[in-house]
Amino acid sequence: MSRPDSPDLPPVGLTALGERVGRDLELIKYPEPRWVPERRTASGARVLDVLVIGAGQGGQAIAALLLRERVDNILVIDRAPRGEEGPWRTFARMQTLRTRKTVTGPDLALPSLTFQSWYEAQHGAEAFAEFNKIPKETWHDYLLWVRDVLRLPVQNDTELVALSPGKGCIEARVRSGGAERTLHARKVVLAMGIASSGRWWMPEAVAALPKRFRAHAAEAIDFATLAGKRVAVLGAGASAFDNAATALEAGAAQVALFCRRAELQRIQPYKAISFPGFLRHFGSLDDARRWRFMNYLLSVREALPVETWNRVTRHANFSLHTASPWQDVGVDGDTVRITTPAGMHAADFLICGTGFEMDVSLRAELGFWAAEVATWRDRYTPPPGEENPRLAAYPYLGPGQELLERTPGRAPHLAAIHLFDFGATVSFGPSGSSINAMKFAVPRTVEAITRDLFRADADVHYAAMTAYDTPEFPLVFARDAKPPESA
Repeated sequence: MSRPDSPDLPPVGLTALGERVGRDLELIKYPEPRWVPERRTASGARVLDVLVIGAGQGGQAIAALLLRERVDNILVIDRAPRGEEGPWRTFARMQTLRTRKTVTGPDLALPSLTFQSWYEAQHGAEAFAEFNKIPKETWHDYLLWVRDVLRLPVQNDTELVALSPGKGCIEARVRSGGAERTLHARKVVLAMGIASSGRWWMPEAVAALPKRFRAHAAEAIDFATLAGKRVAVLGAGASAFDNAATALEAGAAQVALFCRRAELQRIQPYKAISFPGFLRHFGSLDDARRWRFMNYLLSVREALPVETWNRVTRHANFSLHTASPWQDVGVDGDTVRITTPAGMHAADFLICGTGFEMDVSLRAELGFWAAEVATWRDRYTPPPGEENPRLAAYPYLGPGQELLERTPGRAPHLAAIHLFDFGATVSFGPSGSSINAMKFAVPRTVEAITRDLFRADADVHYAAMTAYDTPEFPLVFARDAKPPESA
């Protein structure tokens, strides 16, 4: 008989795996009762316990754990159509995930729900053992399966327009099918993607060029139109290299990558912190230590994977220009002229893999109240030599990844809004936009939400406890009880 981890185990099929997931959930569902009292507005409208904005991997996992905690009066919305949630089939241009294939997170510690179980159910354990990293499209297929097998309450094609304080709840104006309506929720989780607490950024001189000459790496790019063209890419990270590779594979005549660094970052510092103690407890450190850790990590940045390096550098028509920031760009007819410290360069199209700028005040859905969100600049002054304006712009979050108000009393409703995107990084380390940290960040956020829901209804629970009057046994002695009548 084969061992459970034997690579020759045959596929069992997704139907059988789905049944196993259902059985596993039955086995761990104790305690079972729904426990959050129903609430309605003064006009009788239903108040959701939690509204999750974003049906990508983070929003899905938050919803899944809430359901396990018997908080089922929830809704997840996403502005994208089904199958286009997250970056995996849009602007993510890597071929595989950058994490190990054994990564867990969306499964929330349920073995039958892991990516490995899903893959092996279709292809067998030997097939899983043979491949290196997870293709990004395959990962997205897995996420959709998780959503379906857990029956998560997701509404696609539904966009958040604005959040505002209501009476005892948050009012969320959403738009779908060209019509707007208002949802009411006691708690809101913002899980809208990596740059949703700021904006994608490119140098102003590049942004000023006509659109036909430039794009950000996070934008939709028709790479087929770049065949035979000279493409210049700005940036030193994996995203810049992924876009360079995509342009090369689409038939670009030349692709030149420029970065301001004299040497590329080849060390992956995140590997040194990928352990449970850090990922679970980093947020409990004092401000000075959190700042020091993140000041280092976010300054040295991440190294790109060797697969990405090889994907780009195997092309003879690729060139790398280090210590070459773009000092100026301008259009001369149909050509873009790029000025660097090493000289002039010509290109037909520019791609900026320059990341994003953190600025929570730009969150349109918060409206006026976005300016009331506390940032690290408001809460912590680093010692001389450790100043970093980029870090100072990150939101300063409460212990459950909730927003805090900058000035006490001006926007107390912000505490009902939990942030699950890259904006949580300085407060909690890898969390809202990290697959690696999902198994630690999701329980932290859900625990905070359920704690607040319970505390807010403590008096209701007390009244229910004291009114509970169901006897456990009758007063009739067992010896005197009449035996049940036989059928």
